[in-house]
Amino acid sequence: MLAILDYGMGNCGSIKNMLRYLGTDADVVNQPDGLEGARGIILPGVGSYDHGVKHLEKFKDALEVKVLHDGVPFLGICLGMQLLLERSEEGNLAGLGWIKGVARRFDFSGLHFDEQRLVVPHMGWNEVSPVNQSKLMSQIAPNSAERFYFVHSFHADNIPAENQMAVCHYGYDFTCAVHNKNIFGVQFHPEKSHKFGKNLFKNFIELTQC
Repeated sequence: MLAILDYGMGNCGSIKNMLRYLGTDADVVNQPDGLEGARGIILPGVGSYDHGVKHLEKFKDALEVKVLHDGVPFLGICLGMQLLLERSEEGNLAGLGWIKGVARRFDFSGLHFDEQRLVVPHMGWNEVSPVNQSKLMSQIAPNSAERFYFVHSFHADNIPAENQMAVCHYGYDFTCAVHNKNIFGVQFHPEKSHKFGKNLFKNFIELTQC
């Protein structure tokens, strides 16, 4: 089964519904021992960084065993992706640090006048372009883009080139998807992204069956 981590910071129900639509069982897990039989783990997230770090703390040891030691595929979504990084400008607490980088607030002050008028949060549909090959985003052909739904004020920055999976443009290019071996993170919401999100979840399901 797949485990959707319920740490009080995300909409687990919509992800569970999409996975059910795709024919895959998923349990919403709110205790560390619920991860024992998981062959894939999904970490959703909406809210502030420090709250996410605090609420995730009780799962940290179990996650390190499953993800870092056992190599179980892991997918962080929105705040769940940012928590994979070392830290965020939004808070003071350290993230998981599984991928090097920091989450920064959008800053358009150094751009042209029209771009300075862009609003934060970045909300709505936007194109996502892959920058490295990844099984998670294999449905997107090289030099092409697909559209996903975003809602966020902070974005990943200072990500090593080998850990960048995809970029998006909002005032400037930013990394919107990251990966490191069996660890994946996406800033957008695949559960709200219709056929594109379904394809991404299909790819993640396939990773859990290898």
